[in-house]
Amino acid sequence: MSAEILRIHPDEPEPERVEYVVSCLRNGKVVGMPTDTFYGLAVDPVNLRAVERIYEIKTRLKHKPLSLLIGTLEQAYELARDMDANFDRLAERFWPGPLTLIVKASSRLPLRVTANTGNVALRIPDAAIPRAVTKAFGLPITATSANLQGAPECTYAACVRDQIGDRIPLIVDGGPTGRSLPTTIVDLSEGNGRWQILREGAIATHEIALALHH
Repeated sequence: MSAEILRIHPDEPEPERVEYVVSCLRNGKVVGMPTDTFYGLAVDPVNLRAVERIYEIKTRLKHKPLSLLIGTLEQAYELARDMDANFDRLAERFWPGPLTLIVKASSRLPLRVTANTGNVALRIPDAAIPRAVTKAFGLPITATSANLQGAPECTYAACVRDQIGDRIPLIVDGGPTGRSLPTTIVDLSEGNGRWQILREGAIATHEIALALHH
C-alpha cells in the first residue's frame, strides 16, 4: 500500500478536498497533513483505534499526551477546564501560531487521549489547511509530527511519503511548511497562575514571559 497524495491549496483550501479529508478522518484513517511548523499525523482523537494506529506508526512512547490542533478558541474552551487568565493572555497573543498550551482536559476527551494524565496539549495553527479541516470536522485533530522515531521532521509532503508513505493511506500536499522550528510548549495545567515552559521552540521564552507579565 502506498499513500494517496492529495494536493490542497495552502492559503485557500478547496472545500470539497477538505471534506474528503474529513471523511477519511471520520473513517478512522491516519492522514499526513501540513501544519505551520512540520507535517503532522492527523486522526480523530476520540477514535481510540485510530489513536492506537499513530502510536504504532511512530513507535512512540505511550505516556505522552497527544497534541491536538483546533480551529477556533471556542473549541479550546470545550476541550479544557479550569482555565486561568494566563491561558487567555497567551492564546490572544500567540494564536494562531506555534504555541502549544497544556491545560486540564475536560471530561469530553477520553482519558486515553490524555495518556492518563488528565491534561491536553492544544494549539490553533497558523496554517489554513488544518484550521479548515478541524472546522469542517467539528473536532480537534491530532498533530504529532509525521516522521519515524529518531528521523527528522518533515517540512514537505514527499518527505512524509518517503518515511511513512507505506504506513498511511493519505498525505495532503500543501506545499512546504513555513517554519523549521517546533512549537514552544507552555504548561498551564497546574492552574492558579502557575506556568512552565517545557520546550522552547519558535516563540522565545522572553516573549512568553512578556505576554504573561503585562
